Amino acid sequence: MDPVHHIGDVVCAIIERNGRFLIAQRPEGKTLACKWEFPGGKLDAGEDEPAALYRELREELDITVRIEQRLTPVFHAYETFSLRLVPFVCSLASGEPVLHEHRALAWITTGMIDAYDFPEADLPVLEEYRQFRSSRTT
Repeated sequence: MDPVHHIGDVVCAIIERNGRFLIAQRPEGKTLACKWEFPGGKLDAGEDEPAALYRELREELDITVRIEQRLTPVFHAYETFSLRLVPFVCSLASGEPVLHEHRALAWITTGMIDAYDFPEADLPVLEEYRQFRSSRTT
């Protein structure tokens, strides 16, 4: 059996605004089609994590963010590929999200998470984010 192809590090942003955070729905015809995810993407060669996050969010959504907190990276192996997901809690610095690559966008609360179908790699991130949010409000 061949080893699973590792695509490398993928940064993602949990962008907060007014008690909600932004999720994006993957397009049809792509890997993990129609799943909901945090916007972001792969690091380019020689690129650091924050630079990749800023670049991906400009390309995908025409926005800039302020990075507030780096959460714990998650390694996950799907059937055909693996990745290391590096999440960042952010606030929207400028712009309004515009759909360029995704099917849809939604601003949700942590209480709404279960109503959306997320990729498996995102599940530990969602759990850590829930804990992060509850520790900030208590």
